[in-house]
Amino acid sequence: MDLTQRIEALEQIESIKNLKYRYWRACDGKDPIAFRDCFIREGASIDYGQLGSFDDADPITEIFTRIALQKVDGKHVIFDMHHGVHPEIMLSGQDTAIGRWTLRFRQINLMTNSEILSTGEYTDEYRIEDGQWKMSKCHFLETWSMGRPLSEDTVMTEGSFVHVEPMSGQNVSMQ
Repeated sequence: MDLTQRIEALEQIESIKNLKYRYWRACDGKDPIAFRDCFIREGASIDYGQLGSFDDADPITEIFTRIALQKVDGKHVIFDMHHGVHPEIMLSGQDTAIGRWTLRFRQINLMTNSEILSTGEYTDEYRIEDGQWKMSKCHFLETWSMGRPLSEDTVMTEGSFVHVEPMSGQNVSMQ
C-alpha cells in the first residue's frame, strides 16, 4: 500500500474504534438511542451470552432500555461501567472489517445490593452503512465473573446521565 492508502486504512480503523467507544459510552450513559445507532439497521448478529442471542439489534435495545433505565423511587438502580481495551481491528474489504476487544465490566445493582466484576472478549464485524461504520456482529464471551454483596455502609451517589452528541467530523489539526 502506498502512503495515502495506509493513512486511509488507519483513519478507517480509528473510526471503528470510535464506534465501539460510542457503544460503551451509550451503555454507561443509559442512552438506548445511541446504543441502537451503533448497529446496522437490520440483521445484526448479537450474542451476549446470558443476556441472549439476537438476529437484530432491536430486541437487545429493548432489554437494554428496560435494565439501564430501571428506577425505584425515581432513582436508577443499575449502574454499569464498560472499559474496552486491547483492540485488534483489521479491514477485511472495502466496506467491512473485523475486530476483537477485551472488556472490563463492573455493575452495581441496588435492587440486589450487589456488585459484579467481569471480563471477556468481544468478536465483532463492522460494515459501512450510509457512510458510517456500524456493527453487523457483536458477540461477547465471558472469561470470568465475580459477584459480591455491597457492604452495609456502601453509599451510592447518582450523578447525571446526559445524552452526549457524537463529536462531529471536524478536521483536527495535529500540529
